[in-house]
Amino acid sequence: MARRSEEFLDTAKYQAGKGFYDLAVFSLEQALQLFLKSRILSLGMSYPRTHSVRRLLETFSEIASGEKKSVLKEILEKYLFELGALDDAYITSRYVPREYRKEEVEKLEKVVREIIKNVG
Repeated sequence: MARRSEEFLDTAKYQAGKGFYDLAVFSLEQALQLFLKSRILSLGMSYPRTHSVRRLLETFSEIASGEKKSVLKEILEKYLFELGALDDAYITSRYVPREYRKEEVEKLEKVVREIIKNVG
């Protein structure tokens, strides 16, 4: 799953460069979702059967320990809106077309990369 996560990050960069912003946001969501699932599995835990990156990050923060736990709680609070936007991207990519701007993709990519770095 971690390898697929990296591939989705690369794909998002490519899609954004082509102006396919809705697909880029979906790829960012997939990258984060797969990364979080892989990290939860690496701790010997089962992840919840959800596509919600917010819920997956909450799950990871619950099983994390020490300083990482507090960092993850801060990230959850700091990026509440962005995590919701990524959750929405999963749904809208399948059912309701939504247009994104380049700036939105850039902001969400920054958030995804920061979360991946902090979950590491």
